[in-house]
Amino acid sequence: MVTTFMGDPYVADCPTRRILDRIGDRWTVLIIGVLGDGDARFSELRRRVEGVSQKMLTQTLRGLERDGLVRRTVHPEVPVRVEYALTDAGRTLLEPLRALQRWSIEHLGDVTAAQEAYDHTR
Repeated sequence: MVTTFMGDPYVADCPTRRILDRIGDRWTVLIIGVLGDGDARFSELRRRVEGVSQKMLTQTLRGLERDGLVRRTVHPEVPVRVEYALTDAGRTLLEPLRALQRWSIEHLGDVTAAQEAYDHTR
């Protein structure tokens, strides 16, 4: 059963704020980006998302799975193979997150220049 709830992320205890915290997290953005290319094993995710620790990758994947954005599939093989994939809900995040990635690439020079100007005045 899906509950309809009109949230307000500007209210401190609103559940929408926790959702924004999840999808705004840097590791979430990068993991969803990788999974947008297709299913991946833990080791592939760790290799493609440079800088993420095993602990953070595990925590982020568990949170994404709990939130219904990522599906974890265990294949009963020897050795056991575990794959991660975006759910339908997770795939709906691809377009907005890719838009943010494009924006960061397109505006990298402007932001860097602004940071340097700011730092120079301090």
